[in-house]
Amino acid sequence: MKLLILLVVVIGLVAIVQLAKVYQLTSSLRERREEDISEADNRLNGGLFLAFMVLFYASVIWLVARYGDYALPSASLHGEAVDTLMGFNMAIIFAVFFLVNTLLFWFAAKYYYRPDRKAHFFAHDNRLELVWTVIPSIVLAVIIAYGLSTWNQMTGAPADDALRVEIYSKQFDWTARYPGNDGEFGLSNYNLITPTNPLGIVTSEGLEASMAEVEKGIAKLEKELNHERGHLLAEQAELEEMLHGHDHHGHGDHGDHGDHGHAVDNSAIEARLHEIEALLENESALTILTDAAYEAKEDKLNRLKRHRQRLSEIAEFDYDGGLSAWTAGNDDRIVKGEFHLPVGREVEMVFRSRDVIHSAYMPQFRAQMNTVPGVPTRFKMTPTITTDSMRFITGDENFDYVLLCNKVCGAAHFNMEMKIVVETQEQYDAWLKEQKEYLVKEESEEAPATEQAVEVEESSEQITAQL
Repeated sequence: MKLLILLVVVIGLVAIVQLAKVYQLTSSLRERREEDISEADNRLNGGLFLAFMVLFYASVIWLVARYGDYALPSASLHGEAVDTLMGFNMAIIFAVFFLVNTLLFWFAAKYYYRPDRKAHFFAHDNRLELVWTVIPSIVLAVIIAYGLSTWNQMTGAPADDALRVEIYSKQFDWTARYPGNDGEFGLSNYNLITPTNPLGIVTSEGLEASMAEVEKGIAKLEKELNHERGHLLAEQAELEEMLHGHDHHGHGDHGDHGDHGHAVDNSAIEARLHEIEALLENESALTILTDAAYEAKEDKLNRLKRHRQRLSEIAEFDYDGGLSAWTAGNDDRIVKGEFHLPVGREVEMVFRSRDVIHSAYMPQFRAQMNTVPGVPTRFKMTPTITTDSMRFITGDENFDYVLLCNKVCGAAHFNMEMKIVVETQEQYDAWLKEQKEYLVKEESEEAPATEQAVEVEESSEQITAQL
């Protein structure tokens, strides 16, 4: 069957080529040039423009009727306003689409070339310029004002009893955090991110442990660098040359003052030489590094020192009512894989990013917000349809609300997804009670906090604000 179709296609192409040759031959016999177009041909092309316009409009209308209403019903309160705004914009787009294309096709059909008439040319018309400048400006102003009004509904101040949820993004994963019984999120800082503290929640114990690990890493690197055999030998040779130069210079015609000053310098140099000789005698304590490895360890040491400085700058403060931001995080709940929302209750969502810009996209809720490193972003929404109800509406027993990343953030961007469950307040309360509270734990020996902190600091060099 496939071979038969291929043969038909090939034969059709050959027939078209032969017809073109026949047309070219008849034109040459009639002594007619290819560029000579008759008025009948122009009139035919004009009519074909109108025929194509009708077919074009019919296909557009059919596609809109068939596939235009592809989105699921809005599952949030503000989503209805977003859908209305989208409908308003689409109405304007379709009106302009049909108006402009109708004029294009009509003018092409009506004013085809005829030898007995000539097109009128004018270089400028103030009235036309005014029309196509003022009218689009008014339309765009209306669209912007309408859009800002809808946007302000989503990003305005939340209600006092609104639920707060923090969505934390990183390549290629989402994490959700809920405040504990105190109603406040604990302070978080990217410098405190460790394997057991992925959000960098600040506590006194965690800060002390991280500082201790950083100090241990600094001491280890300084010891390795200070005991590197090649650099010790180079320093020894340089100091001996300085010492011999001073001794030779000391025999010159200088006064006692100059000799005394040289004696002081020589004593310091000699002390350092004795220290280097003692280090070189202890072969077991020496390290041997290439220049590249030595520079890499120097760079790592400088980064650890910067990390230590940033840790020392984390300041403790209190929320209203005397609650410490360093203890508020102890009862926060951190969840992965899925997070839950109660239906009919306003939710303030706070978004943060650990590495690059992501985009938190929840299509069924008509909500999207960029997550930016170092800059918390937020909006509010009120879910209106539970997951079970949406499954009934769609007829899909496996339907789930999802949180997606809508920015191409890396190789595994396609896999960055988190399930959202919308349920009754009673179901939500029961689920929240089952979630474990955050507690500071001992650092794992297999993944020291120092190494993790250095890796985080490498990917966060440009972040200057606290998360």
